[in-house]
Amino acid sequence: MGVRIGVVGLGRIGAFHVDTLASSDAVDRVLVTDVVPEAIESVTGRYCQAQGCADVDAVLAAGVDGLVIASATATRAGFIEKSVAAGVPVFCEKPIAMSSTETAGVVARCAGSGVPVVIGCSRRSDPAVSAVCDAVASGALGFITTARSVTLDPVPPPMSYIARSGGIFRDLAVHDFDTLRWVVGQDVVEVYATGANLGDPEFTAYDDIDSATAILTFDSGAMGVVSVGRYNGRGHDRRLEVHGSADSIVAGWDPERTSPDGTPHGSVPDRLAEARRRELHAFCAMVAGASSTSLCTLDEALETALIADAATTSMHEKRPVRIDEIAEIPSSD
Repeated sequence: MGVRIGVVGLGRIGAFHVDTLASSDAVDRVLVTDVVPEAIESVTGRYCQAQGCADVDAVLAAGVDGLVIASATATRAGFIEKSVAAGVPVFCEKPIAMSSTETAGVVARCAGSGVPVVIGCSRRSDPAVSAVCDAVASGALGFITTARSVTLDPVPPPMSYIARSGGIFRDLAVHDFDTLRWVVGQDVVEVYATGANLGDPEFTAYDDIDSATAILTFDSGAMGVVSVGRYNGRGHDRRLEVHGSADSIVAGWDPERTSPDGTPHGSVPDRLAEARRRELHAFCAMVAGASSTSLCTLDEALETALIADAATTSMHEKRPVRIDEIAEIPSSD
């Protein structure tokens, strides 16, 4: 008998997750909810395994074995805590909250619960990125000097999304921050960031920018360089390269390619579709008791949130910002 999985949030990523779950032999039923009734109707009309619910409380009350959270960032923290309180394992997209302070509150309140909380980090499930991580861990590259991660979207999301995204470092670059921290295998101690608004002037209305770069300093002194942007005419571009004293390695646009040749990808789901399916299947396996490992934990989500907040502060104050400065900000929770 398969598991019953709840999904809250049926936007682009949430709908993708429902498709993955509905096509899995390991899943018997997918219970879905969204603040937009039409979104629920669209999903339940497409998949016979999908059952609509009024809200997340109704999903949890239906006896699900796991909850997938793909709702707006500002809602995720509360949904995580509700699920953990109900004893239901969680898979949540990142970022899990609008700030590192709020993230720290979630981590503190969920500590000791024994309920697994997995944070979506699809790049960790991408074969090319995994190969880079394995190469670094094996010592084949020698000591690491520089790691670079690039994420460029072809066009910006709607301004309604930008308004509630938390800014480019918390929304877009957070994936690069996690990737570099995971691949290098070290903590970030300092961040220096800058950025500009080169396209739609409406970004400034939300205290945001459309192009940014952050320089990370790791424990060893190795450097990380993250470049992100909302405008890239070539298509969706996601690359990773790591340079060491003995060798270098690159992950390109595709799991099999190390350079951006051929037809570019049009969107994030296009580029990372298989990786997203792989990590969700791993969550379902964990829920079913077949695996106890999670790719990214709540504690790791907090470390990434601290980097994002340090980058945001650095950009505004035009100075390097140490991670311990951000971590020492008292929580209001």
